[in-house]
Amino acid sequence: MDSRASSAQALPERLGTPAAAAAAKDLLSSVAAAHTLARVLRPCYGPHGRQKLLVTAKGETVFTGYATAILRALELEHPAARLLREAAQAQAEQSGDGAAFVVLLAQALLAQAERLLRAGLPRAQLRKAYAAAAAETLALLPSLAIRSLGPLEDPLWALYSVMNTRALLQTDYLSKMVAHACWATRELDGGFQPERVGVCALPGGRLEDSCLLPGLALPGKPCGQVTMVLKGARVALLACAFGPASPNAPATARLTNPADLTKFRKGKEQLLEKQVAQLAAAYINVVVVWGEIDEKTLTHADKYGIMVIQVNSRREMVYLSAVLGTPLMPYLLPPLEPGKCQRVYGQELVQGLAVVFEWECPGTPALTLVLRGATTEGLRGAEQAAYHGIDAYFQLCQDPRLLPGAGATEMALAKMLRERGTKLGGPSGPTFLAFAQALQSLPETLAENAGLGVSEVMAEMNGAHQAGNFLTGVGVEGIINVAQEEVWDILIAKAQGLRTVADVVLQLLTVDEIVVAKKSPTHQQGLNPDPKKAKEQASPIGKKSPWGQ
Repeated sequence: MDSRASSAQALPERLGTPAAAAAAKDLLSSVAAAHTLARVLRPCYGPHGRQKLLVTAKGETVFTGYATAILRALELEHPAARLLREAAQAQAEQSGDGAAFVVLLAQALLAQAERLLRAGLPRAQLRKAYAAAAAETLALLPSLAIRSLGPLEDPLWALYSVMNTRALLQTDYLSKMVAHACWATRELDGGFQPERVGVCALPGGRLEDSCLLPGLALPGKPCGQVTMVLKGARVALLACAFGPASPNAPATARLTNPADLTKFRKGKEQLLEKQVAQLAAAYINVVVVWGEIDEKTLTHADKYGIMVIQVNSRREMVYLSAVLGTPLMPYLLPPLEPGKCQRVYGQELVQGLAVVFEWECPGTPALTLVLRGATTEGLRGAEQAAYHGIDAYFQLCQDPRLLPGAGATEMALAKMLRERGTKLGGPSGPTFLAFAQALQSLPETLAENAGLGVSEVMAEMNGAHQAGNFLTGVGVEGIINVAQEEVWDILIAKAQGLRTVADVVLQLLTVDEIVVAKKSPTHQQGLNPDPKKAKEQASPIGKKSPWGQ
């Protein structure tokens, strides 16, 4: 029997109502949008998923297999697709991962909903039955948690399972570093703050050259003679050049003779020295610059004992601004509230240089995982895996329970819902069967991405689960025992993903039409538009989405 067969084929007989294809017409547009989005993400799902080579709207090339990065790069027009993306991104922000899980399961549930509507199930009853099936699934989920992380237990085994969801090289080494950083920064009461562990991606070297540094480390370099401040650092962040204003600035100097030119040059140097002196008068002894650094201005900074650091990434500046609690200054002036830390110094690494900021107070980074790599794509993948591991440890500190991974949990939930659905009458029975079929589509995708025969693998998994072995999942060579292979999912993240999917699907089931409003002719053509063109372009309702039928 084909496991992909529709669970709604016999619904007209079970429901006792004639098939009504028109009832599903309003949902077709949303189903098509979800199907298109899922088709993009499906090949990337699971540890054996493939990568995407994306070209963004800005012309940037991105090589990634992470659903969040792919969704961020896509330009979507259909409102349902945008709603799905927002739900998936919210799941990733809250749980660190699970964006592909949300999109794929939501698409499968919407496809099953279309079949149920075509079979004659009223929309209101379908929505109520879907909500009941989702509540039943969430109630059954904790019963599958058979492993938990102890309060004094090394988290390496749990983090390795979570971080090994991508085809990364040296996952063992990276997992050990993340586990060590998380364990070293945990609080005495067993709590954990993710912001206590920073991640710095520094090009060059190999992943084995990665290391842990105290405090917050950023890619950058000290530029003057002052290379460290070992006590009472007061930091200013400049999002401008450390020197004269840009030569492209809209200003014109009117000079009539050589004396004016000499006076102008001397005045400009005096102005720069005065600006540096203002920094020193505000007790600023560290300046981080995102821009060009002028040699003469740097000489003035050395004179006043100011350490000047140049960084090349705006993202690092924004992050440093948030940690230090000081704004980015667009001009060479001291901020009203400078950032404060214990010490700042440069740290030489293998084929690289980093700048370290250290604190001795809670709520600030205590350790930074400095990642090394030969390529930008490899560094990006390692950085995302590290953040995933940090988020996973934070979730385990909130709820240490873990579920069987590799699709075993979805398969076990599908079995229990299917058994419940065969006993229920009315619309609840077929809806529970449809929900089970949607859950089963996830291990099918894992088998497909692993290059296995989907029908054979699913038949074996069905047999094992029917025999009571709910620890059977999908591996690279076939079915596996997830407990022996140490493949686990975090309970709190899985539960949050199911809630997110249920919410977005129930929202889309209430949509009867998608209408896109047009801009008024006065906004398109000015206050006095051509009446003939305005009549041609005006529409009392709007236009249907281009993703529609």
